[in-house]
Amino acid sequence: MSARPLALITGASGGIGLEFARLLAADGYDCVLVARSRERLESIAADIREKSGVAVTCIAADLTLDESIAQITAAIPHCDLLVNNAGFANNGPYAELPESDIADEIRLDVLALARLTRHYLPGMLAARSGGVINVASTAAFLPGPLMATYYASKAFVLSLSEALWEEVRGNGVTVSCLCPGATKTAFFARANMEGTRLLSMQPLADASAVARAGYEGWKRGKRVVVPGAMNAALAFSPKITPRSLLLRISRRLVAR
Repeated sequence: MSARPLALITGASGGIGLEFARLLAADGYDCVLVARSRERLESIAADIREKSGVAVTCIAADLTLDESIAQITAAIPHCDLLVNNAGFANNGPYAELPESDIADEIRLDVLALARLTRHYLPGMLAARSGGVINVASTAAFLPGPLMATYYASKAFVLSLSEALWEEVRGNGVTVSCLCPGATKTAFFARANMEGTRLLSMQPLADASAVARAGYEGWKRGKRVVVPGAMNAALAFSPKITPRSLLLRISRRLVAR
């Protein structure tokens, strides 16, 4: 049996999740990769095994489905580090979006994250080691007209993470929330955000740098990690900017 710690990463088939998998494997973690595409996961797993020599398990699962949570927790009863990275967004007027899209967004961005954290946290506390990295966004700090569900979901992730950071403090376990800004991934194409002002404000962050910032921050016991000076300023802005102005700015950034 491997003596290496075990990391479970959702949304591991690309972007920040993939970079977390590569980073953690290089740091000596065996990895469980979760995403919908088995073929993509198996290709990534083979590459990681070859480069890092760790064990990699692939679980193809759609985390918007209740049975997928049961599938994962039955296959992997315990992990040392949970990286809740899976998520997606819809861009458009709330009243015009399909109800099923809104429901799936909440199931993935909120419910799957909350349920996986609830499942794995007790084992970490019993071992007095390990923890959780929840991937939110700078959207967590702002209201989000035209992306109302996504922004609200990330606010939930931030609030939950901060509360759990305090609950587990002093028990050898750390819950950290990573809040990146716009990052070079497939997220924006899926969210129908290409061509928006948000993507032209600054160069997109590198996903590997974002993952490393989140991992290093978690290792240092940080409650919230916001990579980049501009993103840190954005996260601070709600403390000094009238809410009505934030609403207008936020809307302009994501309007198509």
